[in-house]
Amino acid sequence: MVYRNEVKHLITPADKAALCARLRAVAKPDPHAGDSGQYRIRSLYFDSITDKALREKLYGVSEREKFRLRYYNGDTGLIRLEKKEKRGGLGRKLSEPLTPQEAQRIVQGDTDWMAVSGRPLLIELYSKMKAQGLRPRTIVDYTRTPFVYAPGNVRITIDENIRTGLHCTDFLNPDCVTVPAGEGAIVLEVKWDEYLPTVIRRAIRLEGRQSTAFSKYAACRIYG
Repeated sequence: MVYRNEVKHLITPADKAALCARLRAVAKPDPHAGDSGQYRIRSLYFDSITDKALREKLYGVSEREKFRLRYYNGDTGLIRLEKKEKRGGLGRKLSEPLTPQEAQRIVQGDTDWMAVSGRPLLIELYSKMKAQGLRPRTIVDYTRTPFVYAPGNVRITIDENIRTGLHCTDFLNPDCVTVPAGEGAIVLEVKWDEYLPTVIRRAIRLEGRQSTAFSKYAACRIYG
């Protein structure tokens, strides 16, 4: 998978309303969003015993990676292990499907089976759990409003209602307590391949909004 361009902006509720109105006119809602135009995401991020992923993000290290487990709309029937890689302003994501049983075993620290799974991403996570002390660290929940635009393979997402697990990493448990993370940030993120079409540039233009390195994971780590 090639690296893609990525840019983020922190926006206001008024910005979100204006953006959605403009994007509905030129882009398409992500088909996975359903009738509401939104879906809920729950992720469980891993970090080392020295908080490698968090520190690299806070220090602005240009080449870094994070591992996470993720599912959508409370449906644990389809869980993915994902590895996010960043190189400067470019990023890519590698993904491997997991069963609920496999995800639960990883969360509980039952990991030896990963080494002989024959699945490269699982083997890599296992090796880094052993070498770096990677372990489940923080739950991150949020609501996403996604749009897609085929030319340039553009994806625009607006994330809000960010919540974090309160000393809970049992992310398959619907009763795991979560709390709001911070002051209600709303994050606009735009991803594209080689070029960003002019029609999308115009649709997402906001006066006075600078790009940001905001991280939902880092925002949620203040709680644990």
